[in-house]
Amino acid sequence: MAGILTAQYVRIDQTVGSVGDRIFAQLIDWLVMLVYSIMVGWTASQLKISSLWFALLVFVFPLLFYSLLCELFNHGQSLGKMAMKLQVVKADGSTPTLGAYLLRWLLYLIDGPMLSFVGLVPMILTRNNQRLGDLAAGTVVIKLHDYKKIQVSLDDYDYLQQGYTPRYPQAADLSLEQVEIIRRTIGSEGSDLAPQVSLLSQKVQQKMGISRAEPTDAAFLKRVLRDYQYYALEEI
Repeated sequence: MAGILTAQYVRIDQTVGSVGDRIFAQLIDWLVMLVYSIMVGWTASQLKISSLWFALLVFVFPLLFYSLLCELFNHGQSLGKMAMKLQVVKADGSTPTLGAYLLRWLLYLIDGPMLSFVGLVPMILTRNNQRLGDLAAGTVVIKLHDYKKIQVSLDDYDYLQQGYTPRYPQAADLSLEQVEIIRRTIGSEGSDLAPQVSLLSQKVQQKMGISRAEPTDAAFLKRVLRDYQYYALEEI
């Protein structure tokens, strides 16, 4: 299991993709590339195309960059990973950057083809079944489950109790950066904290177009944060 913190500050437990699942996903990807190669070759023969540029642009480049393009534009999933319900994420559960995807792809040229021991051994020995590309890029391949089967743990955060009723539906429209500012402010200490909380409370009220119903600014901000978390959990 891999603990992942979502953008909504919800900790979920995700299962790391097994070595077997990743092998089957790779086999499916190879089958896709084989079918694509046959189709391109047949089309080129029927149209009698022998251009070098055609071969590079339509045949070589798509196959060479297949895994990189799929993961970059399909949320960390190649067709094989989609079939096996696998997804590439950062170790903290966030979306990998372009650099991370690129690094995985570059090292895939070394540890990926033909399920070589260069890539297979680290996957077997590492705790999260990471190949060299994953270790270098800080990524993990996780197993996607039905949302109903995701275990949500609220132990580490001041979240919601059963039967909680949100007060401010506008909280769902706050950005992650705005929520982070609220969280850090109400969790900080200092002699000048009260003015900061008051100013932030005013700005949040203006942003949301509401007037606070809580007796204090700090209570209002805590309520907004809880409401945001409530609506975030609804999405899961």
